[in-house]
Amino acid sequence: MTTGNSAQQAPQLGAVKWWLISVAALIAIMVLVGGATRLTESGLSIVEWKPVTGVLPPLDDNAWQAEFDKYKAIPQYRERNAGMSLADFKTIYWWEWTHRVLARLVGGVFLLPLLWFLWRGQVEPHLRARLLTIFFLGAALGAVGWWMVASGLSERVSVSQYRLAFHLTLACAIFAVMVWTAEGLASRPPIAAPARIRAGAMTVLVLVMLQIYLGALVAGLRAGLIYNTWPLIDGSLVPDGARLFFAAPLWRNFFENTLTVQLDHRMVAYALWLVALLHAADVARTLRGGAALTGALVLACAVTLQAALGIVTLLHQAPLALALMHQAMAIVVLTIAVVHAERLERRPEAARISERKGGNIMRGGEAAT
Repeated sequence: MTTGNSAQQAPQLGAVKWWLISVAALIAIMVLVGGATRLTESGLSIVEWKPVTGVLPPLDDNAWQAEFDKYKAIPQYRERNAGMSLADFKTIYWWEWTHRVLARLVGGVFLLPLLWFLWRGQVEPHLRARLLTIFFLGAALGAVGWWMVASGLSERVSVSQYRLAFHLTLACAIFAVMVWTAEGLASRPPIAAPARIRAGAMTVLVLVMLQIYLGALVAGLRAGLIYNTWPLIDGSLVPDGARLFFAAPLWRNFFENTLTVQLDHRMVAYALWLVALLHAADVARTLRGGAALTGALVLACAVTLQAALGIVTLLHQAPLALALMHQAMAIVVLTIAVVHAERLERRPEAARISERKGGNIMRGGEAAT
């Protein structure tokens, strides 16, 4: 009976897995289009949020002119794009429109199959709760996106770097949870690894997410266009503290000081690269082969490539093609880090029992003491 149930669940879980992978791929595309929208300064071209009717773009010359007139009323047009032609406006409009339509597409491609799987009873309770959480986080992401755009419509010529970083990091977190969940449905044997190895993989994953957040702050402040030398930044390896921490209160420097934000991005990149290499060396020394070592080596190589790409992008003052490659590689690194950490986290039952026994023995010893 158990074998029969397993045989019936296998294709069902396979369908759920590939559905999640497909949605994750759409999210990755949406993030890249969002990056292009940011780099081309197109994000404020649509000044209204119409979740339903906004799917339709302007359909005639009068409608285009009406949208253009709305854009002319915001500071970005007056201070940066005064005199822009209607043809130029259409270019930035299409970037933002594509980004918003992709967001709606992701929501539909996630929600409709989810309802189908729930109606068919193909989702277990624990998985159901996670999938519903992902859906509500996705809905929140749409609201955060408009909250971000709204920050640049009245008193600024660009969106708030705080809101931009939160928006991108939330999108990447949803992507990571989706990939983790899909990997958890794969029928592959668990990997026996010490807790130290698993902690190392999770540390790399956390650093990748932190680096994505810091990268969004750099993009939001346009800091990549200000300091374009490496390994020196503004003439030194570590700038003087008076330039790094002149704003008050102190914490504002980490989010608003372009020099401090870019230095933080560089330093976390160095830390991420070093931790990824040390983790790969630890896996090689401890496990000496297998899927864990392959994952750790691929992850270390991907982080190295991303660091090199980041340096090249910086030295060339972040042209569109290189900047998009850098952002795409960040998604690749995040994917590899998630898959690697998930495979190590799904350890054999014997190892879990052993850890629980060890914990009980330790607690017993403490009690005796």
